[in-house]
Amino acid sequence: MIYVGIDVAKDKHDCFIVSSEGEIIKDVFTISNSIEGFNSLLLAIPDVPKDKIRVGLEATGHYSINLMNFITENQLPLVVLNPLQTNLFRKAHTLRKSKTDKIDAKLISHMLHSGNFKLHSNVSYHLQELKSLTRHKSRIKENLSKYKISLVRVLDIMFPELADLVYSLNQKSTYALLRTFPSKDAIASAHLTKLTNVLRNNSKGRYGREKAMLIKKTAAASIGSDSRALSFELSQILLFIDMYANEISKIDAQIKVIMDDIQSPILSVPGISYGLGSVILAEIGDISRFESPSKLLAFAGLEPSTYQSGSYTASGMKMVKRGSSYLRWALLEAARLISIGNCQHSCRFSQIC
Repeated sequence: MIYVGIDVAKDKHDCFIVSSEGEIIKDVFTISNSIEGFNSLLLAIPDVPKDKIRVGLEATGHYSINLMNFITENQLPLVVLNPLQTNLFRKAHTLRKSKTDKIDAKLISHMLHSGNFKLHSNVSYHLQELKSLTRHKSRIKENLSKYKISLVRVLDIMFPELADLVYSLNQKSTYALLRTFPSKDAIASAHLTKLTNVLRNNSKGRYGREKAMLIKKTAAASIGSDSRALSFELSQILLFIDMYANEISKIDAQIKVIMDDIQSPILSVPGISYGLGSVILAEIGDISRFESPSKLLAFAGLEPSTYQSGSYTASGMKMVKRGSSYLRWALLEAARLISIGNCQHSCRFSQIC
């Protein structure tokens, strides 16, 4: 058997090739993160049957994606190692606190030799696309949340009383009010009919003349600070909120197209929407990798941590919370939604969470 250990970095990768007999076929060498570098790795691997080769590397986020695709496209058996596994292996085999790319390449090849690791399965194109879209959506939502928090901060200075007059500062009618009248003075001096129309048209009729009069009166007596700089910042914040909300809608449309193509039965589960279902499918990837539900829970970081010493076994330990945080969130959110309206599931969910 031929073992190829690769330590992945941004611009280059360190490689080490050894046989199962311990013969060093090619000592640590460096390849560039380019097609030339990838081809040089291919040339360095001995010409033996593919099932006699194991290529191993750590899961290092986006840095390893192109190299992994190249390896699988060339039909080389690939093992993707959890960094926690390699770290534990390192500690078990040396007392030295040394860690370099060259050492790691050797370490990975020795791990492949010493363990029976499952081969990486190349997930379908649809699931790869879903993973890219759902993670992109998550990052956009984080940015949107930051601007929503900024809106509250600015209004705490400009018009602190507004929060008690509306259901939420971050809702369509409030955004419309602040876009049209971006300061407490502008609201206080607004024509009542125009103010009423803005509120009514953007609240499905829930806010009318009485609410407009109350907001106008409160703005006139507000303790808030008025400044052109704050009004400008408020307008900018609202622009960013609109922009990110629109981008999320576009991403959701792309996700729906892929989910409709996949036709996954996950959408038949009560409470599982396109949004949650897409995250769960994308993060799990090839579900055949997991031999049991407990393995899947461990992958999501939802298994309980354990502590045992002698005859003592700790109880009530917290969840491990390692693994995919995206999958962990999606599974917990799905469990919460499924528990709604079902007393048995609801009680069980409350005990766990």
